[in-house]
Amino acid sequence: MNDDPTHHSLPATNYMKLIDLSIAIDDAIKDPLPQTIIYETHEQGADRMAQMTGVDKTAFEGGKSLAGELVSFTTHAGTHVDAPWHYWPTSNGSKSKTIDELPLEWFYSDGVVLNFTDKTDGYAITAQDIKDALQKINYILKPFDIVLLHTGTDKKLYKDDYAQSGPGVSAGATHWLIDQGIKVMGIDTWGWDIPLKYQAAEYKRNPRDGVLFAAHMVGREKEYCQIEKLTNLDKLPSFGFKISVFPVKVKGGSGGWTRAVAFINE
Repeated sequence: MNDDPTHHSLPATNYMKLIDLSIAIDDAIKDPLPQTIIYETHEQGADRMAQMTGVDKTAFEGGKSLAGELVSFTTHAGTHVDAPWHYWPTSNGSKSKTIDELPLEWFYSDGVVLNFTDKTDGYAITAQDIKDALQKINYILKPFDIVLLHTGTDKKLYKDDYAQSGPGVSAGATHWLIDQGIKVMGIDTWGWDIPLKYQAAEYKRNPRDGVLFAAHMVGREKEYCQIEKLTNLDKLPSFGFKISVFPVKVKGGSGGWTRAVAFINE
């Protein structure tokens, strides 16, 4: 028995395993979206604090003070939640909600993982694919479940072709999920749609509306959010866990970074 009064442990019946589903904010990731991190050393922190306080740098022990980072990132870099405003100015005839306007209740719920690691690059996951995957795990969706699509593409984060790899989701599948009462859905690829090079190739082959960001554009008709650039979905059971994906509250933002975490009882 541990008699240390500062030691706290959860009862065995309440033990919970936490799985981090978020990639790091890291400008070494092969992401075509703009992203820069400038690391400020402790010595540079002393210079900054000296300016802010009006005292000489020698006042800080060893010429060191608080380290920091200057980060310049789009809200769609790293693991993030897309708000309806990202897709279109309106949703179902009303102004689309920005990330700070969405209900918190959407972002903590039961999680469901569907395995699509057998799908090839550029494949658009269909509504029937979703139904088949649910039948395979013997699960019936309920409103406000958070549905996660596992493709394994997160393993290519630091490879040059990361953003152009993996399958994506069709407009039909997105419609179907929303129609089941799903408000938040996510994937471990660069984006929710198929990679851009496949979208562009199809548009060049046959220019027409409804090709570019077809799944995103479902948000013009039906309000929903998607999580992009997830990771570690292979570490989760198919269901029976909770997931938290609260987005950072960016005023008027089209998206917000999230530290996505799964909670599994053991």
